[in-house]
Amino acid sequence: MTQRMRIAMQLALAAAIVGLTACGGNKEAEAPPVETSSPSASASASPSESPSPPAAAFLAPLTGMPAEQEVTNRPFSVMINNLAPARPQSGMTQADVVWELLAEGGITRFVAVFQSKEFADPIGPIRSIRPYYIQVGEFYGGVLVHAGASNDGFAILQKQKKEHLDEITNAGAYFYRDKTRKAPHNVYSTLEKLREGADKRKYAATVNVPVLTYSDSSPALATAASAANIDIKFMLSSYKVSYAYDSVKGLYYRSINDQPHIDKNNDEQLSAANLVVLSAKHDIKDDVGRLVVDLDKGGEAILFQQGKAISCSWERKEGDVIRLMKDGQELPFVPGVTYYHVVPTSSPMDKLVTYQ
Repeated sequence: MTQRMRIAMQLALAAAIVGLTACGGNKEAEAPPVETSSPSASASASPSESPSPPAAAFLAPLTGMPAEQEVTNRPFSVMINNLAPARPQSGMTQADVVWELLAEGGITRFVAVFQSKEFADPIGPIRSIRPYYIQVGEFYGGVLVHAGASNDGFAILQKQKKEHLDEITNAGAYFYRDKTRKAPHNVYSTLEKLREGADKRKYAATVNVPVLTYSDSSPALATAASAANIDIKFMLSSYKVSYAYDSVKGLYYRSINDQPHIDKNNDEQLSAANLVVLSAKHDIKDDVGRLVVDLDKGGEAILFQQGKAISCSWERKEGDVIRLMKDGQELPFVPGVTYYHVVPTSSPMDKLVTYQ
């Protein structure tokens, strides 16, 4: 068949279809084209129908969100200060994963993991690292980014030859001090500077991160309790983290002491599709109050997603990330950003986490 004949047949078929749809009494014309099994008809589904993220050509591995190209660039795992003078922080709305863990004195600090999003704005304030922050950062194969370290943290970095960028010891040129902030709450960097530093030290630019599971319809949600408002207490009664669920956007919006937690770069409130609370053993290491946090042995956990709370457990195998389990099956995440919160086993979970 010639090209001209094929075009003629296609035009004739299109005219026939138009004639059928113009006839209001023809019941066949009422059948939506998406019901046909033809691949071409499926591709012409109504624009109002949103395809699920797994249909995308590429997915960001740490969020499960659609990406324009394969995401293989190595993450940066950045230690972010969370003392009151350090807020609002910069860049956290661009992170794929955020961990909040206790530091000394009942204060928390963040490990913000950046991989799938490109942005030029500042990241910080950047603070010092501890052994368990090293462990979290390496869950994702990330280059560790920090400004100083505890003595045992430095020992691990040096003896185990960790790939890291430290504003104090090995990469000062790739950080800067913000004159509008008082030290030590004024250390910042950018993705561009961090990549320059990693290239200078000849760190690998790409990495395979652990494969996570994503789904919008976890079976565990069917029997899960409602959780539109969540309060999390780490240690100090003067520090409370809370989240409010927006059912339209499918996101939990974060507040500290009942005030929205904002990103200084864009004035947006921090938000996540998944919230995880892990109960882990905390031991005090020295007179300064430095901690040892056990992120290996597993324990009690709660996964919050889609306005629901799923009681579960956490476990971690050597060389892997922490995974959430229920009835012998791994729980999936909703595609989007995930925030982890590690609370001490010294208090019952229901005393530290409340929701309704």
